[in-house]
Amino acid sequence: MSHIDNVIIQVRARLQLLGIKLWEEPYYFSDIGSIESEIDLLAQDFSTNLSLSISNCKLALTELQDGALRKLAARKEFNETGLATFSVRRINNQEGTQNMLEVKCDLNALGKELQSRIAEKLQLNDPNRVKCISAGKIIDPDRTLNAQSLKNNQQLMVIISEIDRDETNSKDAMYDRIRKIKMDVEAIVDSKRQLFEMEDQDGNPVFLPPNENRALLMAMGFCEKARAAIKRQHYDEALILLLEADEKFTTCNSGFLESVDNYALVNLDIVWCYLCLKNVTQLPDAQRRLDICEQSFRRSYGENMNRLIALKGNACPERALLMRLHLLQGVVLFHQNRRDEAYERLEVAGRELRELKVDDSAVETLVEMGYEPFEARLGLRACSGNLEQAINFIHDRREKKRDARERSHKERKVNSKLTRKNSDKDWVNPRSVCTLMEMGFSHDLVVAALKKCNNDLQRALDLLQTNSDELLKNLPKKENADTDLLEQLKQLGFNEDMTRVALETTSNDMEKALDFLVKIFGNEEELVKQMERISEAAKIAIAGDDTPSTSSGIGSLVNTALGKVKNEMESLKAYERFNEDITSNEQDYLDLPLLQEEQILAEYKRFLEQ
Repeated sequence: MSHIDNVIIQVRARLQLLGIKLWEEPYYFSDIGSIESEIDLLAQDFSTNLSLSISNCKLALTELQDGALRKLAARKEFNETGLATFSVRRINNQEGTQNMLEVKCDLNALGKELQSRIAEKLQLNDPNRVKCISAGKIIDPDRTLNAQSLKNNQQLMVIISEIDRDETNSKDAMYDRIRKIKMDVEAIVDSKRQLFEMEDQDGNPVFLPPNENRALLMAMGFCEKARAAIKRQHYDEALILLLEADEKFTTCNSGFLESVDNYALVNLDIVWCYLCLKNVTQLPDAQRRLDICEQSFRRSYGENMNRLIALKGNACPERALLMRLHLLQGVVLFHQNRRDEAYERLEVAGRELRELKVDDSAVETLVEMGYEPFEARLGLRACSGNLEQAINFIHDRREKKRDARERSHKERKVNSKLTRKNSDKDWVNPRSVCTLMEMGFSHDLVVAALKKCNNDLQRALDLLQTNSDELLKNLPKKENADTDLLEQLKQLGFNEDMTRVALETTSNDMEKALDFLVKIFGNEEELVKQMERISEAAKIAIAGDDTPSTSSGIGSLVNTALGKVKNEMESLKAYERFNEDITSNEQDYLDLPLLQEEQILAEYKRFLEQ
């Protein structure tokens, strides 16, 4: 942020305090224009009251007057013609605001029309490279501006997907990268391949109904790719991915969002990107998101992190997130000209930052002892730099995670089995299934009871204790594998034992059985071999049977099986592409380097002291 921006913030606030309107007399006359002598007098008065130079005050007053007059002209034009004027701020990683422009568009037009007009102004051939952001939302190209609550005189943030010369493929623009990421995440989630396992802070799994689970997995996939982009300092790309994730999160009505910190982190990361892109046009959205983040942290961690401290003691790596929240709150307060509050919040952030700083030589010592760098940093931060305590902290944390995962192994297996069988409306909570099975009830009875009681554990238990005979009577009879289907799948080269399990698990549904079977293969090489077996077995089967109807049936099954294997290969490739720049460190989001935070803190404290 420049010095003149700091001056404008203070001058604007004083104008509002005094109720001075620079577009009215005596500062402006419609038939004469701006009255420089009055602006000079006002600049002198503001200089005295704000302890700023007269020249800077005059520059700020002139700029604010010009902006107000442009808005008045745009309002008049909108009333007369219906054309809305948008103040468009084009941003990029290197410069922050690259340029400002005005674009006019009818509010009944689709978002793609606004994209086209911006592209035309910027002399871009492809409007799809234009991403418009309004009030923290990406403007949908296929909905009207009115439907998306856009207004005349609104400020828009625009990101243009440039060609990235540093990438291996110089033609791979940001627009294409994001499109491919979205396609890959969707393919992985729909293939049921394990993209993420959602856990609480102690490593216990969190289970959700399938539809909510899909939305959340996609959101978390976008978040991971956004964090990878942030590490490369590609904040524009990260922001678009985070806003996509935000949209997915908001489709979920589950209480899950209130029990974990994922949604808080999305909002925190979005505001971080705003700051790194030096963009203040989204200030109201930044305030809203930080409020959401603070409320979410309170729910997840307790007031002043007391719930987390009760669980983990003062050794909370999550303190780094709280520090970043306080820093960003201080920055937003500064831009709102709430300078005393901003100073207080930045002081809190500064104190937390000093507590989180660790000695580089201590990190090196722990790394030489065989610990990962992120473990070393988090351990030292949690233990105030004490080397011995940090080692104990690392081992204790590893052990707790391992114990939680061992405890939940049975729940995860049950969840995997239920996911294959049940639709969203039939979903039952795997944790409840395991709890009731540990009391001695059979798996099928437990599932039936939970379905009947809408996952109410106590009601399901009462039902099992009082009416288990009725439940047992209504259970569907187990089907053995159909011998004809078993033979057909064996002909295609599938293992007999696994084929039998697949058919019994899916109640002899051929489509689902094929889905089950192709998921067994763990890599591309195995899938290629299975494709060869299917093709070879099909040739033999068709050659040995001259009946047209049989040949046609085998051919159809072959095509279906090959299609499913190819789809699985595509999802496997998508999974590999997705993981190319993703760290295996699940606590990476807590391992903040803190260098940028230190620079931002110093910059804004300097502005406050000027």
